Amino acid sequence: MLEHLRRAALRARPGGVRVVVLALSSAVVYGASDFLGGLASRRAPVHGVVAVSQVAGVTALLVLLPWLGGPVSGADLAWGAASGVAGAAGLLVFFRALAGGVMSVVAPVTAVTAAAVPVLGGLLGGERIGPWATAGIVLALLAVVLVSAEGGLSALRSAAPGSLAPALVAGVAFGCFFVLLDRTGDDTGLTPLVAARAASIVLVLLVARAGRRPLRISRASAPLVLTSGLGDMTANALFLLATQEGGDLAIVGVLASLYPVSTVVLAQVLLRERLVPAQLAGLVAAVAAVVLITAPA
Repeated sequence: MLEHLRRAALRARPGGVRVVVLALSSAVVYGASDFLGGLASRRAPVHGVVAVSQVAGVTALLVLLPWLGGPVSGADLAWGAASGVAGAAGLLVFFRALAGGVMSVVAPVTAVTAAAVPVLGGLLGGERIGPWATAGIVLALLAVVLVSAEGGLSALRSAAPGSLAPALVAGVAFGCFFVLLDRTGDDTGLTPLVAARAASIVLVLLVARAGRRPLRISRASAPLVLTSGLGDMTANALFLLATQEGGDLAIVGVLASLYPVSTVVLAQVLLRERLVPAQLAGLVAAVAAVVLITAPA
């Protein structure tokens, strides 16, 4: 695998291996952040977990911005804010879908939709993907479904059509976060993420206030919430840097969307959760997808 990534550096596009490493690192951190956020949500109100974690992430970003930021235009800030609204809306719809549906159905449908949107956005934007990368993207989409299918594929086959709509909406919103953030300039550094996080915090607070949802978190859950927020912001930064390195949105987006692999592995290692056969097949498919995507064109 490492040798394959080394050979990927010889591709025509400069920095190709850096793009792959950044995108995969983003997926790993996204998955770890989701895992910690999920644990925190068992101990504190969901809206409080989301709000506090996002405040923690943007606080850390503001501290580092003098070194990691860049010049931005009004358009860059607007694209960043739009991505933040999309991401926060996706979270809220996703949590609502989980509350009213079956997790083994909602999770894989949301994940594969979130992965497919940046692929479609990249192709519609004129990106040209080689045959090996195309095969890898298709396999990665399949891997996302399999890894997220905690209840096995039978749960998906028996799902009621009405339960799929919220999961699809959440997935589209998550995918739009990637697409919109990719629209920011390549020399802006991490500054667009400030606008993204500010917009998402405002939306979450407004929704929580309208629904009279509690925002306080317990002292016991605070370390998980804060770490999850820092991880989520780090993952966002890695994704943005991957696109700024010149990575195709279709490839960077689908690699970053492999985050369920990280979540599932952590749940298996730390919580001793048992993997169903579909998830094991998904892990294998994810590795094969990365190999294909990084294959020289």
